[in-house]
Amino acid sequence: MEFKLARESLDSQPEVVNLDYIEKQAEKEDETIIYLDRTNSQKVLNQLEKHFDKNFEKNVYRREVKFGLDENDYLYEVHIL
Repeated sequence: MEFKLARESLDSQPEVVNLDYIEKQAEKEDETIIYLDRTNSQKVLNQLEKHFDKNFEKNVYRREVKFGLDENDYLYEVHIL
């Protein structure tokens, strides 16, 4: 499963990471916040939530964060607790 991290600028391309990267980030600390790009599908984000809930018994909270006036100016903030 691959995820696109949030872009650092509007002109850049999102960095692609796999599930292992996110698991390592979540194992380092009890609380992890990851910012994902808007181009990630809802299906992939739901799979991420189910994966952590089932395999690690961690709660995953996701919200959409708007950072501009355009409807495409948003990213996903994912909290893994």
